[in-house]
Amino acid sequence: MTFEFIIGLGRQAVETMLLVSLPVLLVSLLVGLVISIFQAVTQIQEMTITFVPKIFMTFLSLLLFGSWMLTKLIDFMRGIMESIPFMVR
Repeated sequence: MTFEFIIGLGRQAVETMLLVSLPVLLVSLLVGLVISIFQAVTQIQEMTITFVPKIFMTFLSLLLFGSWMLTKLIDFMRGIMESIPFMVR
């Protein structure tokens, strides 16, 4: 197991983590932005009004992107499992 292999594996892990978490975080960010703009326009300064739509949209995005996210994670783990023989040399 070389230093380059370990660095490459770490890079792949970080890329996979960012790619898998991006849809849910992006949906949450956009919903929060829309609600913040709505609150600024209507001057409603209630902090709890943001939680329910964010939770609902996050759950919806998990339902929508869940199979794609799981496929990406399985592909990453399959790649790690297939490279085990090369790690022990």
